[in-house]
Amino acid sequence: MLAQAAMLDPDASTTLIARMGGAARQAAAVLATAPDALKADALRRAADALRADGAMILAANAIDVARGHEAGLSDAMLDRLRLDPARFEAIAAGVAAVADLADPVGQVIDYATRPNGLTLSRVRVPIGVIGIIYESRPNVTADAAALCVRAGNAVILRGGSEAIESNGAIHAAMTKGITAAGLPAEAVQLVSTTDRAAVGAMLAADGLIDLIVPRGGKSLVARVQAEARVPVLAHLDGINHVFVHASAAPDMARSIVLDAKMRRTGICGAMETLLIDRDFVDPVMLVEALQQAGCEVRGDSFEASIGEIVTPVEPADWDTEYLDAICSVALVDGVDAALAHIARHGSGHTDAIVAADAAIAEHFLARCDSAIVLWNASTQFADGGEFGLGAEIGIATGRLHARGPVALEGLTTYKWLGRGSGQVRG
Repeated sequence: MLAQAAMLDPDASTTLIARMGGAARQAAAVLATAPDALKADALRRAADALRADGAMILAANAIDVARGHEAGLSDAMLDRLRLDPARFEAIAAGVAAVADLADPVGQVIDYATRPNGLTLSRVRVPIGVIGIIYESRPNVTADAAALCVRAGNAVILRGGSEAIESNGAIHAAMTKGITAAGLPAEAVQLVSTTDRAAVGAMLAADGLIDLIVPRGGKSLVARVQAEARVPVLAHLDGINHVFVHASAAPDMARSIVLDAKMRRTGICGAMETLLIDRDFVDPVMLVEALQQAGCEVRGDSFEASIGEIVTPVEPADWDTEYLDAICSVALVDGVDAALAHIARHGSGHTDAIVAADAAIAEHFLARCDSAIVLWNASTQFADGGEFGLGAEIGIATGRLHARGPVALEGLTTYKWLGRGSGQVRG
């Protein structure tokens, strides 16, 4: 069992991150030119090492879950933390799947020949050193390591204290596989201390860390965005909506709404607000289906058709990511009213429409300004694996660099290559 690291003063944290950052920079130089086959082999070996150490990793996770119960973690947090054999196998399979993906490094994005004969191409290259700051989810340790290595980046991982045992065991297995293939152990490093000062040191590590990716609650992301002197790829709340249009088939609407909310309530792709067209044939049926599935439904008390069967909604509910079996519901006057509600209260993550009317659906797809917009599909498809991207490092809700599920391409940048034959500007 890992010992909880002692608290570090800011100077000690700065020294720790500087040492790790320097080692990561050297490893990144190796990874940037590593052959595709070598990186793929390292990840296949890492997947094998995870499976070989599976019993130990699950035992470590059991310690974290027990501590979480004692500390009073919410059911949603415990669900994110908990590994079972099926979830663990999905982690190992995800690492192996990343090995099978096409290497983005060296891909030519575009190519042109100028009138003077100079040829110019944009080519994908690794970002360099990635810092991942995350909470609860031990799968991030494996997913982030696999994606960063495959894209030619070194990574520094700083997980939350609630998953310290799980993260340490997963990291140890990943390192076994990576080094067995001949890549440096410093390609994937885990910050051993849970002291918050280490987070501050990472956020200030300009020149050592090239990109910070936060994965966690609103307070973590807010701190990262406020303090970072390193570029940030942000993942904000998943305040996701499903809008059921008047033209929606009732059975399809019921199926999608139940899956979007109840398949897994503690993930960022879960629906948090249900918007129902006032002209939809049976709003009460959707509300009652959620309630029968064990979901608390909160709605406007003045809505005659649903007001008597729901808990009165509070203004803050529309802006809440419940991550639990709780859902807000509102009746709206058509697609534009739904879009206006989403614009006021959404987080730019994932929103969906259920509709048989193709013109209405296309209007929604075009006007809804979220990273992922779906038609006749559950919001729980907001996942890199479901998009065919392999594992993901998170869902980016901003508008720059990468948006939506961030996988291999999102962990690269590009450079211009010019090839001439003696051209001068003159």
